[in-house]
Amino acid sequence: MRVAIIGSGPAGFYAAEALLKRTDAVVHVDMFDRLPTPFGLVRGGVAPDHQRMKTITRAYEKTASHPSFRFLGNVCFGRDLSVEDLRRHYHQIVYAMGNEADRRLGIPGEGITRCTPSSVFVGWYNGHPDYKDARIDLSVSAVAVIGHGNVGVDTTRLLLRSAEELAATDIAGHALAALRQSRIRDVFLIGRGGPEDATFTPKELGELGHLEDVDIIVEADDLAAAAVVANPEGSKAEQNLHILQSYAARPLANRAKRLHLRFWTSPSEVIADSAGGVAALMLNRNNRQAAPERLPVGMVLTAIGFAGNPIPGVPFDEKLRLIANDDGRVVAGPDRRPVGGEYVVGWARTGPQGLIGSHKAASAHVVNHMMVDGAGLEQRPVPEPEAIISLLQERETQIVSLDDWRRLDEVETARGERRGAPRDKIVDVEAMLRILGG
Repeated sequence: MRVAIIGSGPAGFYAAEALLKRTDAVVHVDMFDRLPTPFGLVRGGVAPDHQRMKTITRAYEKTASHPSFRFLGNVCFGRDLSVEDLRRHYHQIVYAMGNEADRRLGIPGEGITRCTPSSVFVGWYNGHPDYKDARIDLSVSAVAVIGHGNVGVDTTRLLLRSAEELAATDIAGHALAALRQSRIRDVFLIGRGGPEDATFTPKELGELGHLEDVDIIVEADDLAAAAVVANPEGSKAEQNLHILQSYAARPLANRAKRLHLRFWTSPSEVIADSAGGVAALMLNRNNRQAAPERLPVGMVLTAIGFAGNPIPGVPFDEKLRLIANDDGRVVAGPDRRPVGGEYVVGWARTGPQGLIGSHKAASAHVVNHMMVDGAGLEQRPVPEPEAIISLLQERETQIVSLDDWRRLDEVETARGERRGAPRDKIVDVEAMLRILGG
């Protein structure tokens, strides 16, 4: 059985692992990624000060070392390869392309200068090639981060961390240089629900309490209202509430920076200054009658979730913003008929939910469907494994192999050692290809 996996993030690697561990079938896996670098969100999304979380790539490297696995990086699906190409060369296809688009607030002023989706900011500080040229202006004194999920907390923490702390991480060099010059003193982390509705984890929330030289400000009324809501003992909501109560009990010490945690508050309009950049954010209270508030901030970062983008030739659910599927089996048309031999895992299947580890069982679940559906499918003749390589070479695609990636990894690691960091990422695809070209 020959299987193509499109995307090299956690869900894709967990699917590869499950396929290669099967004892009831012999499977060969080709994993494609549009970037020369593997690991998807672990490399481009996990915050640089969460280095321990990034060690999960060791498990992916073990899967990649399997003799029946090939990594083909720098191959863009839809540009270098079509769905028809994959259907001709493989018995089954797994889409593991994640969610690369942001959900929007849908309010007036969204999208003006310094009103930026979190994916841009996160990609910028993580050295994702798509966002290496993003213009992130840190000369403002106050920032509003919209969204009470882990991405919102990550964004907040990176804005408030000292440059000295970040220098020892794998943060992109251009982001570190900009953060050294940052003039941000106030960050407002704003969400429309109460503390019990927040989706950030207690671990992420607790990290905010360890930031150097930062006062944390929580409105007592917000916590009082949350305290009367029935939350099961030991639940995430109860743990978050206890952490927030400990923050509220801290005396303010006139520290250099301030974090304002705001609940039951929704933005209604982004106000521009005379130059067309963010000057303020209009806010409405959701749990009581109150006049609209004008919050003076110079930047707005939205972190209210991610969505998928349509892929040429692949059925797409416009309402849910993900690949149309029934429990991981790709479906098409109003009758949602299964598309034989095509599957989807990860956020492209479910939307943005679940932590990295949760994808392991979810991908294995879809692989079980593949094995049930694929019985006898390996009898269908497909071109030899090298045929896909020849096709890409004919199209003048510079394929990045697993060995090529390891060379890039060595270069990045050596660069990082010079600044006392685990790695210093190469953020430009052309630069990566030049290194590999000699």
